[in-house]
Amino acid sequence: MRLTRFTDLALRVLMRLAVEDADLPTTRDVAATMEVPYTHTAKVVARLQHLGLVEARRGRGGGLALTGAGRSASVGGLVRELEGAGDVVDCEGAAPCPLRAACLLRGALRRAQEAFFASLDPLTVNDLVAAPTGPVLLGLSAGPPSGAARA
Repeated sequence: MRLTRFTDLALRVLMRLAVEDADLPTTRDVAATMEVPYTHTAKVVARLQHLGLVEARRGRGGGLALTGAGRSASVGGLVRELEGAGDVVDCEGAAPCPLRAACLLRGALRRAQEAFFASLDPLTVNDLVAAPTGPVLLGLSAGPPSGAARA
């Protein structure tokens, strides 16, 4: 199973916000920290807001904050939501598979996909930022040393 870039980035944004305690980073800050384009990050943040996992505040002192629901969200549930309910293989696509009426592979792959999600269900976003990940994220979010130019 391979996650889409969107889901991968969404999980990394949530992890980044989970270690923030004082300064609220902007979408641009998060994009720079994660080394991904701002436009992709903005789309992810909008979806996470829609899901009630991230709060965005405008203006001076504004930025992004993880909600309580975002902190306690099941990683498996998030991945299911962001990836959608699609099958691992497309048996009904432009050139439908001739085996689709009697194939056992599709069901086996669906069960494997659900096992993948189920293995992530007990994990929360807070769990993902436990040591050693949290301290690394804090180091990334600290930005350049004091007095250094910020690009």
